[in-house]
Amino acid sequence: MFSANKYPLQRILIPLIAGSLVMLLAGCGAGADTNAQENEAETQIAIPVETSEVMLGSVSAAYEGTATLEAEETAVVVSKNIGVILEVLVEEGDTVKQGQVMARLEADRFELEAERTKATLKRMENALNRAEELYTRKLMSNDEYEGSRFDAESQRAIHKLAALDLYHTEIRAPIDGVISERMIKVGNLVTQHQAVFRIDDFDPLLAILHVPEHELNTLRQNHRVSISVDAFPGETFDGFVLRISPVIDPETGTFKVTAQVNDASARLKPGLFGRVRVIFDTRDNVPLVAKDAIVSEDGTHTAYVVATDQSVTRRAIQVGYEEHGLLEVLSGLESGDTVVTAGKASLRDGAIVDVIES
Repeated sequence: MFSANKYPLQRILIPLIAGSLVMLLAGCGAGADTNAQENEAETQIAIPVETSEVMLGSVSAAYEGTATLEAEETAVVVSKNIGVILEVLVEEGDTVKQGQVMARLEADRFELEAERTKATLKRMENALNRAEELYTRKLMSNDEYEGSRFDAESQRAIHKLAALDLYHTEIRAPIDGVISERMIKVGNLVTQHQAVFRIDDFDPLLAILHVPEHELNTLRQNHRVSISVDAFPGETFDGFVLRISPVIDPETGTFKVTAQVNDASARLKPGLFGRVRVIFDTRDNVPLVAKDAIVSEDGTHTAYVVATDQSVTRRAIQVGYEEHGLLEVLSGLESGDTVVTAGKASLRDGAIVDVIES
């Protein structure tokens, strides 16, 4: 049988060898853990993102609404005489000046009537001249003289009415503007006060806004206005607040704001639907950040800022005015900072990013 007392050297070496093996195995395990952590750090995957830079610029606060463009002046022209249309001198879309002849009625009967009343007036004026000579020489009574003078003045009025009827055989423009509607044709019989044309004055055009009452103390006369219409995508037209109604409509809780639109190109037309921005405050030379860079949660705003080593830090910020997809930065960012605009959902503090071109 094997005996420990018989082999004292073995009794000493076996425990030593076993302890050495335990220590060796423990050391190998610790080294493996350290290497794994180092490899994990070295192999961290960079997250692809898109970025933009915080820049200095101007931003405005504005009230936005919609309105249909209207002409400042509109006139429905009527015929002041009865007659047949002999000539139409303008068409829809033509520009006319105040007093310009747009159409003519048959005038023969009115011309004859004017000539007849003129001849009668001349005869009565001659009779009045003779009556004045006789009255001066005391050869005519005062009643006879006054009767002759009354007849002459009455006939003068009749002649003026006949001349006015003749004048009204020509239909004239009452205002400057553009013919927006023609309601007659040559040969039509028109009656007195029948509508024959519509004229709109396109300069200026107006945009009528109905603004909620809480904006009453915000908007002011002469505030700058920007208007865009679907007919001309990508373009804006400038204007200003022309007048503000002092009365609140109790049924809608709104008040009327009238803006004047400036359009030197004369392309805008009444009836166009427009989106109107009334700009009531502008701040210049302030940091601006893309709205896509902002993460909003529970009323707070944050953004991921990219460092030079391509790591990101989530930073709390405060924002102000918004315009054209840009936000004013009140605090938290400075001009020149690079922020993540796309890929934010996969980020956390300290993450490494790979910036790609948008």
